[in-house]
Amino acid sequence: MASSVDRSRNTALMTPLDIVHDLTWTALPRDVQTQVKLCLLDLIGVGIAGRATRLSGIVHDYVTSEHAGQIALPFDRATASATGVALAYGMTIDSIDAHDGFNPAKGHIGCPLWPAVFANGANATGKELLTALAMGYEFGARCSIAQHQSVPDYHTSGSWGAVAAAAASARLQGLSAEHTREALGIAEYHGPRSQMMRVIDHPTMLKDGSGWGAMCGVSAARLAARGFTGAPAITVEEQPEVWADLGQHWYLREQYFKPYPVCRWAQAPVEAMLALRARHRLQSGDIARITIESFHEATRLAKADPKTTEEAQYSTSYPVAVAAVLGQLDAADIAGETMQNPEVLRLSGALVMRENSQANTAFPLQRMARVAVTLHDGRTLSSGWHEPKWEHTHPPTAAELYDKFSAYAQPVIGATRAEALQRAVLALDQTSSAPLYNLLTQPI
Repeated sequence: MASSVDRSRNTALMTPLDIVHDLTWTALPRDVQTQVKLCLLDLIGVGIAGRATRLSGIVHDYVTSEHAGQIALPFDRATASATGVALAYGMTIDSIDAHDGFNPAKGHIGCPLWPAVFANGANATGKELLTALAMGYEFGARCSIAQHQSVPDYHTSGSWGAVAAAAASARLQGLSAEHTREALGIAEYHGPRSQMMRVIDHPTMLKDGSGWGAMCGVSAARLAARGFTGAPAITVEEQPEVWADLGQHWYLREQYFKPYPVCRWAQAPVEAMLALRARHRLQSGDIARITIESFHEATRLAKADPKTTEEAQYSTSYPVAVAAVLGQLDAADIAGETMQNPEVLRLSGALVMRENSQANTAFPLQRMARVAVTLHDGRTLSSGWHEPKWEHTHPPTAAELYDKFSAYAQPVIGATRAEALQRAVLALDQTSSAPLYNLLTQPI
């Protein structure tokens, strides 16, 4: 039988429990090492922007009161327990729908995972922090695929994200294989299997369940370390075909990034609208009506006159109208004055959503949409089929992600601190985690 050292060099031999504890930084392909840093930088940037939301303020106040502890909350003077920090940080990142995602999951791995790593990793080396995160992406991807194959309901990312968070927590806490198995079972059993389409139809601060999943995973590992037992994790133990390619197929390569801070399902229509606007030099005043064809789930993002940032993020008509009027869509446009813009609201209210069978067939691996614009002079201008920008098949450059990070972080924490954070993330495999934590835990 191969030793753990042998398995870390030949990851193709890894089982799910092996990869939790035995994966090493040097076993990761070079491009995967680069990718995990980019994912981390993107999550941190989105979390910084999220810290300015009302949602984040509420949950930070809650955890400092109800989850007392000594772990510093990101961008706050207060502290909380590990579970409280995971809950608050996961919800804060999720408050701005601009973080990375995974098409087969119809959701997001990093958002519930990174807060669990953060809550457990203050004493880890930089390489260990990154390796735990990389392992969690591989674990979370397979848990999400297994869950979607085994249950009929479409659950939020926090459901299978809880299992990934438990795996990362078990690694960073140094749990035994036996206790790790129990932690995975506890997390899967208690993970928030909340119904995603409910919050699509009724957008609120519930969002994608990521904060609750992060808290559940951290709790599961701490319970298992004390001897608490859990039923075997079905997503891990009863679908071996999903796990057979560990160390051969790296799902970190298949994470998409978001150029816009709205649901991924709305991003193809935004791309189509921006393309039509640029091609025909359209002004919003020329447009009488907009018709979007897309897959069923996208047509459910139907809030035309959002009153909250959550409603703005879970809408198709509103961000398309913003793109038509402003020729852009950024974090400032899902809150504040843009939500009161009469021209945006006019076009959003004049937008028609239609379900398309071709787009339905392609979903979830592809999110397709096309737009037809009817002008006041009677002409109709149509786009071809569009997919969201920055899919893993056509990823952003590192420079584009650096620019996105700056755009999200600098308005909140300033250029000097944002630039220092970017340097700390990119150098994390060469340092301890202390420089990164020092920058993350300073208050705004």
